[in-house]
Amino acid sequence: MEKKIFIQGLKGKILEIDSDDKHAVKMAMLFEGNCTIGVKEAIKKYGYTEPRYYQLLKLFKEKGSEGIRDKKRGSEKKPIRSEKVINQIVRMRYLDPDASTDVIAQKLNQMNFKVSKRSVERTITEFGLQKKRINLTLRKKIKNKV
Repeated sequence: MEKKIFIQGLKGKILEIDSDDKHAVKMAMLFEGNCTIGVKEAIKKYGYTEPRYYQLLKLFKEKGSEGIRDKKRGSEKKPIRSEKVINQIVRMRYLDPDASTDVIAQKLNQMNFKVSKRSVERTITEFGLQKKRINLTLRKKIKNKV
């Protein structure tokens, strides 16, 4: 849902921006806070806190407009689970369905694939290769019928 925000410049000219454009909203708030309506009114208009306003202002002064851009969250490290590692985990699971994640991780590390037990668990879960477990009451019913 696009909502329009109107910014009035020093000479009375009005600029229209979309409220969904987070980068433009931050720029507009900094402009209005510094140049036209003041900090208190700008943070009230745009829904930011005063500490966040000054944090954005500092980032803008240090790095320019790129400094206030929203950044992708999460680690910047490359994932350990490469396609080769994933293929090996799936292969080992099919070859020995009863092998635990510890055993699979240990075998992969011996083959010079650096992988953690948790990575093996995640891969097995993502591919739906978990061991099937039978409910205890269902198991008793099956035993009684035999």
